[in-house]
Amino acid sequence: MRTASWTDSVSVLDRVTAVFDAFGEDDEGLGVSELARRANLPKSTVSRIAADLVAQRFLDRDGELLYLGVRLFELGQTVPQPRMLRRLALPVMRELRDVTGQTVQLAVLDGADVVVVAVLRVPCALELSTRVGGRDRAHATALGKAILAFSTPETVTRVVSGGLTKQTPHTVDEPAVLLRELADIRRRGVAAEHEECTIGVAAAAGALLIPGEAPSAAISVIGPVDALLPDRVTPAVRAAAVTLSRRLAADRAR
Repeated sequence: MRTASWTDSVSVLDRVTAVFDAFGEDDEGLGVSELARRANLPKSTVSRIAADLVAQRFLDRDGELLYLGVRLFELGQTVPQPRMLRRLALPVMRELRDVTGQTVQLAVLDGADVVVVAVLRVPCALELSTRVGGRDRAHATALGKAILAFSTPETVTRVVSGGLTKQTPHTVDEPAVLLRELADIRRRGVAAEHEECTIGVAAAAGALLIPGEAPSAAISVIGPVDALLPDRVTPAVRAAAVTLSRRLAADRAR
């Protein structure tokens, strides 16, 4: 939550960003008062910003409620790397979902975080918090650890020096422990995560590796801890990561 002092001298862009950040992944729509409370901005300011964003289709309005707008999605689709990744990954993701019976994610590394760029869910499965655009700390996720295991020492150092915050009581927050785990992931080829990012959720992930390039993306299987045993899905995840890596390399070669 931004403090009251933060609101005293911020730019227009900061205020707009605060409004966007106020929306949570489970929100069904927010009124101006709730947006103002979450953004820690005056209601009159948020009302003016919201009116401008609605006019530009960055927000949608339904009565008194505001929603993230379709134009944000349209702009997101124009980002080259996620769009290209999704195009090549969807067939592989479908096969991995069908083989494992679990939800499949594709994510890219962004600083010290991983950002989900595609999700294929299992019908009637337990609802998970994962969503396109969702962001989590790399060290707390199978996706992030799979990428970091094959990243340059400089990338890993940057993530570690930024602080290994705990997302749950199970999150690895000691640099030495994380480094040992990354070394083990390099040997096994697949990263596992058990309630480190979200309580009740487990995952297994493999990095997308192209010769001569630092890894920037990974594919994972995610599900409830009582239904997903990482060791059992490891062969399928490893095969999916290798297949998608080859498709990416072939696409780059063209």
